[in-house]
Amino acid sequence: MTPRTRAAGALALTLPLALLTACVDGTTPAAAPDDTGTTEPTAAADEPVASEVASQTPRLALTHDGGIVVLDAQTLEKVADVDLPGFHRLNPLGDGRHLAVSTTGGFDVLDLGTWGQGHDDHFHWFTADPALTDVTYAATTPGHVVVHDGVTAFFDDGTGTVQLVEAADAADPAADVETVELPAAHHGVAVPLADGTLLVTDGTEEERSGVRLLAADGSELAATDDCPGVHGEAMAADEAVVVGCTDGAVVVADGTITKVDTPDEYSRIGNQAGTAESPIVLGDYKTDPDAELERPTTVSLVDTRDASLRLVELPAAYSFRSLARGDDGEALVLTTDGDLQVIDPATGRITASVPVVDAWEEPTDWQEPRPALLTLDGSVYVTDPANRQVHAVDLVEGRVWASADLDVVPNEINGVDGLPAEDHDHADEGADEHADHDH
Repeated sequence: MTPRTRAAGALALTLPLALLTACVDGTTPAAAPDDTGTTEPTAAADEPVASEVASQTPRLALTHDGGIVVLDAQTLEKVADVDLPGFHRLNPLGDGRHLAVSTTGGFDVLDLGTWGQGHDDHFHWFTADPALTDVTYAATTPGHVVVHDGVTAFFDDGTGTVQLVEAADAADPAADVETVELPAAHHGVAVPLADGTLLVTDGTEEERSGVRLLAADGSELAATDDCPGVHGEAMAADEAVVVGCTDGAVVVADGTITKVDTPDEYSRIGNQAGTAESPIVLGDYKTDPDAELERPTTVSLVDTRDASLRLVELPAAYSFRSLARGDDGEALVLTTDGDLQVIDPATGRITASVPVVDAWEEPTDWQEPRPALLTLDGSVYVTDPANRQVHAVDLVEGRVWASADLDVVPNEINGVDGLPAEDHDHADEGADEHADHDH
């Protein structure tokens, strides 16, 4: 891999980081420095043996205590078990085939073993055995991963360093990596935009309140420090981005940053879900600054066209893993009564409530399993830790169309659809699943 740096003016220093390598068993060997003092990655593992299949084959990945189980998204049959001790987080890598696994030492690249290759006016589809690759993006405290416009951004909370790579090349150990180091380490996020600008958060380990928009040369185009507790992001139609604050949110669109007014002094929006199908972003909404764990029953809808806010009261509480968007832009919330609430984002009206799981309560420890939501390839998938199951929901028919028993307790869920990177212009649009907590 070839590291590059981006000049970031007064806001950032530049620090070249290399893409380290990791063994399939999850351990990270030390790569030998070359004569220049940089880290030279070892060669990638051999390409897995591929079988051509008749159709696109989306796959799901579910974390559990001890590893990751991979399922066929169409049949819910188990494809593989990947052993990886510890607690891990999953994010799309942006190429339709791989996931980034947040683990000790960085972001490991997991190959789910399904992909397509374009040929004239059609695709050829292939599958292989899922496995961890030899590629790891080094990070002392791996945080958010955001994919947009064909670029993947990895944020290291422990150093404040952002690594940028073309999504189509992100699983390639020889890929060019651009790095931007922010002034201080913090739990933050970076969003690459189509015009080459980069949206970043600004703060320290003790306090964060800044949102910055940087040009390709690192100069500051727009900024605000009026976003206390800055956390999380989601992208809407026309490349408008909503960033959460403890007093609402800010909208970044067309090179400007606009504050969203809320009716409550403390109005924390942190976890969000957006889609290119709608200018409106779904978010959580918390109003108790003293709560050890607030179990909110209200969600927020931020209209990025005018930075306005609509609040929607739900029939039950929800958790940070309860938010998603449907293929047609529907706002989806899995509430603790076990129902999937379908909300029209334009009106805030609940249009359907689909029973999916038993009633549940959010555990106090954010790392503990609770039902989680994922939309992929036309279906909505819901984990059911209490019963060791996963369910697939058809929004059009308003019913669970498939369920599968698991031999593990599922925690996080993510997946890939097998489409090439160029067909993933908005891979970052979905629930911001990084928890409402201090890492």
